[in-house]
Amino acid sequence: MKNLLESARMALSALAANRMRSGLTMLGIIIGVAAVIAMVSVGSGATERIEEQISSMGSNLIIVLAGSITSNGMRLGSGASLSLTEDDATAMAAECPSVAAAAPVVRSGAQVIYGNTNWATIIYGATPSYLDVRDLSVDQGQPFTDQDVQASARVALLGVTVVRNLFGDADPLGQVFRIRNVPFTVSGVLAPKGQSPSGQDLDDVVIIPISTAKSRVLGASQAGAHSVGSILVQARGPAQMNSAIEEISALLRQRHHLQPGAEDDFSVRNLTEVFAAREDSARVMAILLGAIASVSLIVGGIGIMNIMLVSVTERTREIGIRKAIGARMSDILAQFLVEAVTLSLAGGIAGIALGLSASWVISSVAHWSTAISPAAILLAFTFSALVGVFFGYYPARQAARLDPITSLRYE
Repeated sequence: MKNLLESARMALSALAANRMRSGLTMLGIIIGVAAVIAMVSVGSGATERIEEQISSMGSNLIIVLAGSITSNGMRLGSGASLSLTEDDATAMAAECPSVAAAAPVVRSGAQVIYGNTNWATIIYGATPSYLDVRDLSVDQGQPFTDQDVQASARVALLGVTVVRNLFGDADPLGQVFRIRNVPFTVSGVLAPKGQSPSGQDLDDVVIIPISTAKSRVLGASQAGAHSVGSILVQARGPAQMNSAIEEISALLRQRHHLQPGAEDDFSVRNLTEVFAAREDSARVMAILLGAIASVSLIVGGIGIMNIMLVSVTERTREIGIRKAIGARMSDILAQFLVEAVTLSLAGGIAGIALGLSASWVISSVAHWSTAISPAAILLAFTFSALVGVFFGYYPARQAARLDPITSLRYE
């Protein structure tokens, strides 16, 4: 133990005597560790952001869109015809065991007006179950009820973006505003949801009873009887997603009297699966960025090996003197190995500080989401130490194997 401490002391003295060389040698490790931390934080931030956006869309979410894929030889997009009804949504919730809730929805863009202020937003006509399906909650006030739907009440729930742009700092509850010249009373303000994975502002919405939307806002051309453009469905759990899709498809084909072999006049999409694929892509990108950045750590390790080999050559006579007065091979090996590990560890510490600073700058300047990963910091620091051991061992071994007589004659 005493010999090891002495070797460490001599190693630190040798590094301190060549500060410029030691600093330049550590530079590769510093850049490598900083790059790993910064790149992984960017990738992790992107993954977390997507996870937040997925949760903001609602859990176990399935969307059923009206419109056939092909009609009379022509390919039509989803929503080309209003083939879904409110009764379809009611039947899904009642007859599909894997479905927890179903909400019929109609939507349209419109200008909302309050006093001299106006704002263009998205109007959703829905039932109270829409809040459950989308995991929406009311921060202020109260949601509308089934009775409001039956009575075609002129009440509305507003997202925080609409509240901010329409009412400013004023209390919106109970205020009367207009949608296409139809007066509505603000019954509640929704809790913030942020952005969807596609970048849509989920707080820039006005939700009103579906009956009111059809009869007073959207107009008769879009609202035939009980027709709707889409139905949002919440499965009972992730494991029931596929079962729910199969049950919904079978139920709708039966209700729409579609013959065997006929194409569906609706389409069913598993949004959770789509967004999960994006999350997996972001996670793979984070790993790829970290792997690319770790290459610079290897480059830094090669720099340490190069400098240590030069140091062995320069200190050949010193090594010979130490061996002549009784130093063992293990003592020489320990001294040079400690020097290499010290360089890599010091570079690792400085790299962590630089990486954290770089992550903060990226987040502040580029406005990218970043998430500092303690695991990435630990991994980068440990890897830098292993780099010092791996690339420092060969020069240390070369120094330890020098013949003392030859070393003493070296000039």
